[in-house]
Amino acid sequence: MRIAFLGTPDFAVTCLAELVASGHEIACVYSQPPAPRGRGQDLKPSPVHAFAEGLGLPVRTPVSMKTAEEIEAFKALDLDAAVVVAFGQILVSDVLDAPVHGCFNLHASLLPRWRGAAPIQRAIMAGDPVTGVQVMRMSEGLDEGPILMSEQVVIAADDTAATLHDKLAAVGARLLPVALAAIERSAARETPQAEAGVTYAKKIKSAEARIDWTRPAAEVDRHIRGLSPFPGAWFEAPSERGLVRVKALLSRVEDAGGPPGQALDDALLIACGEGAVRLLKAQREGKGAQDAEVFTRGFPIPAGTILA
Repeated sequence: MRIAFLGTPDFAVTCLAELVASGHEIACVYSQPPAPRGRGQDLKPSPVHAFAEGLGLPVRTPVSMKTAEEIEAFKALDLDAAVVVAFGQILVSDVLDAPVHGCFNLHASLLPRWRGAAPIQRAIMAGDPVTGVQVMRMSEGLDEGPILMSEQVVIAADDTAATLHDKLAAVGARLLPVALAAIERSAARETPQAEAGVTYAKKIKSAEARIDWTRPAAEVDRHIRGLSPFPGAWFEAPSERGLVRVKALLSRVEDAGGPPGQALDDALLIACGEGAVRLLKAQREGKGAQDAEVFTRGFPIPAGTILA
């Protein structure tokens, strides 16, 4: 089919690559405008933008899809369908209705649970045992459309937002071509979402990244893994130069106890309100991520240290 692809982050790149490999004609790729990235904060294209340009695909990066100019440009593409994967903008009805078959979204949760911006992180942080990916027909409501295809994915005890992201992206990339084939031959079955169990995956805010050691170890562990690698759950550790911010990037729960925030040994076992977490990977300011053994050689946190 002749389709437009709308997406922005790495999660969407995997899906675009699969659609190209499946032989669909990509009439245009839409992505968020270039944004400041890296230490120099230079304007750089999104992962989808850069990938599409590398394939020679036409790319548009509108600040808003709601302007008359962008709506007319979208209609002029004469599309069979449009595929949306983590694009980052709300689409109005004039855009949704423009393609012959409509617009379809790949969402990284089992709707109606975790509608919204951060379903992968929120699923881990909430302790969900499973999540999934779904292809849905888009409506004007936030992730409210009927479901065409769905596949569950187990959330492992050591999954981080990064590892679960990769699992879901791979599954989603496999689902999309199958869904589009069904749509093309008018064989797709659409199931309305359940009215019960609606939750919203609010965008992750930096203010919630600080670790609260008074919480139970299971919650602290999920908090760490759900925010890894970005923005990274963090704490402050004392040093000769004062407090140093450290990101905890991987952890596991262990059966130990002590005052919340106290290091219980020299290998990053930290007491929580109930139980303790063993930090397996960490990153201090200005340094790269390191396994615990390497981290403690360069920045010891001996038993008895109190973390803030």
